[in-house]
Amino acid sequence: MALRNASSVKEFILLGLTQQPGLQLPLFFLFLGIYVVSMLGNLGLIVLIVLNPHLHTPMYYFLFNLSFIDLCYSSVITPRMLVGFVKQNIISHAECLTQLFFFAFFVIDECYILTAMAYDRYAAICKPLLYQVTMSHQVCLLMTMGVYVMGFAGALSHIVCMLRLTFCDGNIINHYVCDVLPLLKLSCTSTSINEMVVFIVVGVNVIVPSLTLFVSYTLILSNILSIHSAEGRSKAFSTCGSHVMAVSFFFGAAAFMYLKPSSASVDEEKLSTIFYTILGPMLNPFIYSIRNKDVHLALRKTLMKLRFS
Repeated sequence: MALRNASSVKEFILLGLTQQPGLQLPLFFLFLGIYVVSMLGNLGLIVLIVLNPHLHTPMYYFLFNLSFIDLCYSSVITPRMLVGFVKQNIISHAECLTQLFFFAFFVIDECYILTAMAYDRYAAICKPLLYQVTMSHQVCLLMTMGVYVMGFAGALSHIVCMLRLTFCDGNIINHYVCDVLPLLKLSCTSTSINEMVVFIVVGVNVIVPSLTLFVSYTLILSNILSIHSAEGRSKAFSTCGSHVMAVSFFFGAAAFMYLKPSSASVDEEKLSTIFYTILGPMLNPFIYSIRNKDVHLALRKTLMKLRFS
């Protein structure tokens, strides 16, 4: 079937997180605060990694990319969400598909960058003598390219299939973001191809990272348990503890969203989406920096440079 964009509906209305008037202003300031903290946290981590040579390692290279993805991810979703708290959030058809593309692009990127970080921790703990070779600059670059290629391919698949749909009457999206499933509910043409693409894209981007994460951490755990000294085990656990927290939060929230019972309400769907689209990008910089001595050292050095400059 040839691609076409013959939609009679030229704009959509995003209902947002809630329609209760008494909650609009408090939620606006709450999510504005979350957005500011997310921006400052991720941008600050990016600056620290760039300015401090001792952070120029594979682990922090991937953390740099995670912060960049979270920075962009938040900017794609939260500003539009904030608009919905203060006025009717009208978005054009083109803007909606653009938001959908970048939303899908960055959420898939997040899946794979967390997976790449898990492989990095596996190489550091299970193959320490070969770490420099296993995680060479070329390997890290290829893995990062793979992350963004997978994100682009998945997002483009959704957009190409969405362009074939016609939206005849309904233009109210019961969500705070232009996501695939809420849009499919508004189509007056067959969505069977779109649903098949969603199944394939989501399946691939869940199975591949999940298997890689499972295998990596099974081998990591096996290796840690074979360490005889308690100090060695503690150091090994601390090396990957932050990443385990970030992975658990992101994939746990996403699983709750996509593996929920069919009886779940739309409000429950929107609430569960908040955890991995808005709260995750805010929490990641803190998860990776609160107990990280390298980041603390980098922060002190940077502040001293600013103080004496």
